[in-house]
Amino acid sequence: MKRLLILAAVAAALVSCGTNRSEVLKVYNWSDYIDESVLPEFEEWYKAQTGEDIKVVYQTFDVNETMLSKIEKGHEDYDVVCPSDYIIERMLNNGLLIPLDFASIPDEINYIELNKSPYIKGIFDEINPDINANDYAVAYMWGTTGIIYNTEKVTPEEAGTWDIIRNPKFSGQILIKDAPRDVYCPVLIYLKQKELKQGTVTMQDLMKDSSDESLAAVEAYLKEVKDGVLGWEADFGKEQMTKGRGVISLNWSGDAVWAIEEAAEVGVSLDYIVPEEGSNFWCDGWVIPKYARNVKAATYFIDFMCRPDIAIRNMDETGYVSANGAMEVLESQIDEEYDPIDLSYFFPGADSVCVNPVLYPDRNVIERCALEHDWGADTDKLLAMWSRVKGENASGMTYVVIFLAVAAIAGAAIYNNSRKKRRHRKNR
Repeated sequence: MKRLLILAAVAAALVSCGTNRSEVLKVYNWSDYIDESVLPEFEEWYKAQTGEDIKVVYQTFDVNETMLSKIEKGHEDYDVVCPSDYIIERMLNNGLLIPLDFASIPDEINYIELNKSPYIKGIFDEINPDINANDYAVAYMWGTTGIIYNTEKVTPEEAGTWDIIRNPKFSGQILIKDAPRDVYCPVLIYLKQKELKQGTVTMQDLMKDSSDESLAAVEAYLKEVKDGVLGWEADFGKEQMTKGRGVISLNWSGDAVWAIEEAAEVGVSLDYIVPEEGSNFWCDGWVIPKYARNVKAATYFIDFMCRPDIAIRNMDETGYVSANGAMEVLESQIDEEYDPIDLSYFFPGADSVCVNPVLYPDRNVIERCALEHDWGADTDKLLAMWSRVKGENASGMTYVVIFLAVAAIAGAAIYNNSRKKRRHRKNR
């Protein structure tokens, strides 16, 4: 991170001193969401491919809306940004994205077309029925929302339903993401099981359901749950799980990978499951904003991020799963420790491969998941509901958990000087 800050400062100084803007690429990405060593490599690669110099200005954000505000209201001239799915949809709907011209890249190095997963392409096809998101965005990382659980205190059967967060057996030991969309959607899926089984609604219908009736139902459910919640957390939940302070965490698959690995080192056994009722999945992607000033370099950068070896390095560094469909990416993750699963939906022909199912869900899991959608103006209703639920749960235990989490993070900062941790905060 220190190196990235120095790199950004140097590049920013170059811009302020009158360096040709065509020689500068401004990238805006999530914190801790890239292998920083690929940035200077991109500069060298770009020079080799085009004969032109480029310097990357790399900046980070922690909240989708912060990034969006800078572009939508501030007209910041970022060349490449990496929003989450529903923000991609919002930017697309609001005319804030430039179409991607990958025909300008020579075929032999067009890694996007060479390595596009048919599954991700199909999902992006559905984002907007009138404007194809595949023409404006390239997926970067993806994953699911599910339950991290302590295997010594929770059975797979207990963790296999979203209603576990209401189970009195685990009261006071439940951590829930402070992420309204990623909590609202699973709860609504649970509450609408009858309608889903009858076929009167679909998973996609629920991802777009911002009705007052559904919001009220989810709010009532969460108010039942709240007394048993140990903490509503933005990023400390996985650490609390590794320390045994919580036994259940509603969380993201990438955080689950990190937590399972960290917990194993201190003798705590964790696992992750997508409940049987179904869930939402998320996807972050590269886009070129409306006010970009170096579209050519931005296009090449997105292409470079899709090169299989670069995708693997970014995946290994962050702990999240690349949306790249290259067989080299799959092969890098094969581990005979795991039972074979069906990934043919993502990698054609890969119907029996041994990979970590937390990273790549089996076909029977992903078939009961759906992509979240932007609610437009109705987003304010979701945030208001979330505020009411959380506002009535500021218990003493929550503050204790927050204090312990802050102390743990401070201690971890010292520990991390000798051991890098893979972290990515996806406030949604």
